Amino acid sequence: MTAVSAATAASPAATAAKTGSTALDSLTGNFQTFLTMLTTQLKNQDPTSPMDSSQFTTELVQFSGVEQQINTNSNLQQLISLTQGNNVLQSSQILGKTVEATADHLPLQQGTGQIHFTAASSGPVAITLYDAQGRALYASTVAATQGENGWAWQGQTTSGGTAPDGSYKIAVAAVAPDGSTSAIPFTVLGKATSVQQQGSAVQVLMGAQAVDMAKVTAVRN
Repeated sequence: MTAVSAATAASPAATAAKTGSTALDSLTGNFQTFLTMLTTQLKNQDPTSPMDSSQFTTELVQFSGVEQQINTNSNLQQLISLTQGNNVLQSSQILGKTVEATADHLPLQQGTGQIHFTAASSGPVAITLYDAQGRALYASTVAATQGENGWAWQGQTTSGGTAPDGSYKIAVAAVAPDGSTSAIPFTVLGKATSVQQQGSAVQVLMGAQAVDMAKVTAVRN
């Protein structure tokens, strides 16, 4: 896993995809087996009746083809690694900036977490935070206006305590007059503190929370 943080920049080289490595290992193994078989065939052939030239030429062509495939796969893996590393370096330009992303968890950083949500109509909206065990940590009902709305959490809990910085599951739902609720879309905001390579994806970290770059909807200074 390759990571770039606000304090340090890690190496841009990333590990090539696992499937590509497996395929290359398999191809290399077949190549070595083919080479061993060809060498053994040449060593044990009857000097008075050597291998047919056309057959030998065919086997040499096959030998060359496998070797070229191995070289091509190796070059592709290097290209993938360089591309992934470049993606991490480019993404590191957002470090220290406020990132808005689609996520079901809210990052609490330096005692503050923020969300934006879109309400289809004005009315009450229920917001609930949960701890790591799925227990309701804090609940609030806000009077939303139709369209874009913002809400901030200062880490307060229902029990009167203060939650530590971290990542907390959050649910946002409109409350109908009969008391029923329906989920509404929202985004979370946080300061980008690190960028890392996770498999084939690049992730931005907002404190303890990691979000795929594909989920980032906006970057602010």
